[in-house]
Amino acid sequence: MTPIRLLLADDQDLVRGGLAALLSLEPDLEVVAQVGRGDEVLDAVRLHRPDIALIDIEMPGADGIEVTRQITSALLGCRCLIVTTFGRPGYLRRAMEAGASGFVVKDTPAERLAQMVRQVASGQHVVDPQLAADSLAGGIDPLTDRERDVLRAAAAGGSIRAIAESVRLSPGTVRNHLSSAIGKTNTQNRYEAAREAQHRGWI
Repeated sequence: MTPIRLLLADDQDLVRGGLAALLSLEPDLEVVAQVGRGDEVLDAVRLHRPDIALIDIEMPGADGIEVTRQITSALLGCRCLIVTTFGRPGYLRRAMEAGASGFVVKDTPAERLAQMVRQVASGQHVVDPQLAADSLAGGIDPLTDRERDVLRAAAAGGSIRAIAESVRLSPGTVRNHLSSAIGKTNTQNRYEAAREAQHRGWI
């Protein structure tokens, strides 16, 4: 039987190496590539032609959700399985919208992860059951794309003018987006709104 070819993308060397070692013990799985940056993943997929990319969310260069979108859009025949520490409902929704075939947390037992890989390879979608329940309970992400952009910039600190320059909007427009986001997150100021949006996985 031809083994399922895997690419691992995680910026933590120990985690990535541990996953590679565990998955390589399975006779029908083969780790063909490992990368530590998000902006290296697409080139590695093109070079090594894995069947499945196991992708972390928070990586330097590009986050795992954007990487998933890139791979899906490139139509390379590689399916994406998010494997992350950050089991946030908002991340789950965004990942699936980007084209991910699955979403699991890193403390998933190795045998279960291997089975999920096989399910994804067979064309199924797999999601951690508790995350799925939390996602349904948490409701829909109410933020617009512009509000998310502004909150990401606000999370880094800086004045309204600095935020406006970073997202290429006028200060007045930034204030309007921030005011709307503050209302939607039920917080008191832009810093609290950014923290709440991060906690929910909306940004």
